[in-house]
Amino acid sequence: MKEFKFKRYCKTLQLENDPKLIAQYKAVHDIGAAWPEIQQGMKEVGILDMEIYIHGNTLFMIMDTVADFDHEKAMQELMTKPRQREWEAFVSRFQKTTAEASADEKWQLMERIFELDQKEKYDAGEGQLKVIRCD
Repeated sequence: MKEFKFKRYCKTLQLENDPKLIAQYKAVHDIGAAWPEIQQGMKEVGILDMEIYIHGNTLFMIMDTVADFDHEKAMQELMTKPRQREWEAFVSRFQKTTAEASADEKWQLMERIFELDQKEKYDAGEGQLKVIRCD
């Protein structure tokens, strides 16, 4: 049986409560709309997958990373990647934040309070180590 280990982080962010801005924010995240340099930078720092969900003006992100991911270090490195600062300034107009804020300053880590068949607790900043077993 093979095992695949990764870390999971969950984050939240508030958008401005303006239907036009929310529609525009969704549009810049539509299929093929996000800047390729941003997605490449995320992969380079160890982000394997990311999903963003919306309810009203609240965003919820699931970020899966390599198993040895260091969140603080990776977020600092991410800000050095091509166009990252430009992207953060661009999307800040939709968010309850400033144009100077980094992704790490905008997106707040969430604490997990329940998991089906939970066996242990974890620190949100450390990420939750997940293991997938398959044949």
